[in-house]
Amino acid sequence: MSFLMALFLFLHILGTAIIVGTWFYTMKTPTVSAGQFWGAVVMLISGLGLLGGLEMSGAGVNHVKIGIKLVILLVILVTSFIGWRKSARHEPVSTGLAHSVGGLALINAAIAVFW
Repeated sequence: MSFLMALFLFLHILGTAIIVGTWFYTMKTPTVSAGQFWGAVVMLISGLGLLGGLEMSGAGVNHVKIGIKLVILLVILVTSFIGWRKSARHEPVSTGLAHSVGGLALINAAIAVFW
């Protein structure tokens, strides 16, 4: 069970790194890539796996924190999907949309670390 939890944690961190790393890479010409969307999907699946493992182990889970992180992640997922679709159609992606994906991923990571 501990290997599975470590795997989920690794994938969760990797998803965050993909989103934030791509955001930093495209900072001069903000856009949203497919990698950011799939990073958000990886974050969602691995985060739910982490939550399930913690619930099954009987560890205390802060449900308010998890709820806030889930809402932020769903916003990241939706905005990255919208930006990715616009980018795939060669339509301009607004700067606010592109920065919201990376910025919200950083906020989500900060909540995980500091709360």
